[in-house]
Amino acid sequence: MSNQPLLAGVRVIDLTRVLAGPFCTMMLGDLGADVIKIENPDGGDDTRHWGPPYVQGEAAYFLSANRNKRSLTLNLKTAEGQAILRELIRQGDVLVENFRTGTLARWGLTYEVLQELRPGLIYATITGYGNTGPEADRAGYDFMAQARGGFMSLTGPADGEPTRAGIAITDLTTGMFACNAILAALFARERTGEGQRIDMALLDTQVALLSYAASNYLLSGQLPQRYGNGHPNIVPYQEFRARDGYFAFACGNDGQWRKFCEAMGQTAWMTDERFATNSARVGNRALVVAMLNELFGTRDKAEWMALCDRLGIPTGPINDVGQVFADPQVQARAMVTHAEHATIGSVPLVASPMKIPTNPTTVRYAPPLLGQHTEEILGELLQAEAAQIEQWRQAGVI
Repeated sequence: MSNQPLLAGVRVIDLTRVLAGPFCTMMLGDLGADVIKIENPDGGDDTRHWGPPYVQGEAAYFLSANRNKRSLTLNLKTAEGQAILRELIRQGDVLVENFRTGTLARWGLTYEVLQELRPGLIYATITGYGNTGPEADRAGYDFMAQARGGFMSLTGPADGEPTRAGIAITDLTTGMFACNAILAALFARERTGEGQRIDMALLDTQVALLSYAASNYLLSGQLPQRYGNGHPNIVPYQEFRARDGYFAFACGNDGQWRKFCEAMGQTAWMTDERFATNSARVGNRALVVAMLNELFGTRDKAEWMALCDRLGIPTGPINDVGQVFADPQVQARAMVTHAEHATIGSVPLVASPMKIPTNPTTVRYAPPLLGQHTEEILGELLQAEAAQIEQWRQAGVI
């Protein structure tokens, strides 16, 4: 078994900031790629300042998406900075950026030029609206993508206001899709030697995430509705209130429904045409939810979850974030890792969910200080001497 990480030898030139791009490149770093994070010397990645909370001056937001990277500061508004970038690209395998559409092209770095600099380069852009279409130049934000892409029309109480997700779901999933596309391009390059142009957009991702809700609309012509925590196509499938609080409960098919009804002594629910099939229950959603809430209110949630576990019917606690990390299954899956940070010391981080027992992901670098590896990278890749590096620093290039 090889001790080399899966992406050992792959170098990523990372021109991204905030979340979608950094989340993508962090996943590549977790898999072993050498990720060189290029940041503006004047403050760096915006999320370095998105707090509180801060730990020793480092924003928790930045720490969440930037492990396994080396930070190099570079002023790309200068000719010298752009020249250094070109030299770094010559030694890269993947270039990822999330500037406004066309920024690199205005610097003379079109896809064709990039391929001349580094034949076989994989060039991925992550923007709000993509590189084509009437709004390609428009800046994109996660919140706007959730709103425009239909997510908020489906989220929240049936009689309440449209609601965004509690996390930047579009940014994160765009980063995941971008990582998938980059991995596919790397695989293809092994066979063909050719590079690829990858064009990722927040809006595209959010539309794709509509998934079965979009399919429901495209096939029926009927607009999906908000059901709170309920499911548009399955009933029961939501939160219910037990005697001491809420828990999640679902009957994913009619067999589970019948098994539950029989265990509860509610055989009439099995035969009543309003409840006997999932389609009927969807049509009588309010009645089903009301009668289950009445039933569940007679016992504590732990009793219901234990009973359903014995029956093989899905249930789960509705945890806050503290309870998540105290959950025995989460702990058994080692979903917290630690890294030795330059100023903080041992810093806890959410671990990669990519479990690969034959070649596990590792944390080789803690989220870096701004420019922490500038001298190291310039010396290693450009063979720059200390005097040259100092000259660049004095000139505001790095």
